[in-house]
Amino acid sequence: MSDPDSLEPPLNVLAAWHRRGQGLLEPMRRLARRSSVAAVDAATRQQADAIVDWFDRCISVHYADEERDLFPALIESMAGSDPVCLRELIDGLRDDHDALASAWRDLRPSFAALAAGSPSTLDSTRVDALIARGERLFRREDQELLPMASRLLSDEARQEILASMLERRRRAAP
Repeated sequence: MSDPDSLEPPLNVLAAWHRRGQGLLEPMRRLARRSSVAAVDAATRQQADAIVDWFDRCISVHYADEERDLFPALIESMAGSDPVCLRELIDGLRDDHDALASAWRDLRPSFAALAAGSPSTLDSTRVDALIARGERLFRREDQELLPMASRLLSDEARQEILASMLERRRRAAP
């Protein structure tokens, strides 16, 4: 996996967001293992709220970083050649983004209920499927996408992506 500190901005920002998402997968698993959460304590609310926030707010910004900025910049960096493997990787990652978002939409009501302090039941099979999908996505991006971007993107392209990312975060801030 990429070490966020070894990458140049904005790639280190993307890698750090992957780490944050990975850090939420185990709490998701623990909550799902409880099957039915009837008594919602402060720790459960806090975990569920962090999960809901990351999926509702953070992941949409992160996907935009990749799909609106990084993917097109990578394709542009290959101008004049036929980047078939790069296009296949990007198309696959877009499909993975869509599948993870769909899995989240199914689980969101249960996590939102917990974040609000209401009892809820989590389907551990669906949570496990979302976690597996997320782990595969983070692994592909860390092991394939970010190293490729590190090799192919010019300093100018990185700066343009970073400026766009910072503006997106400024607009998305609560």
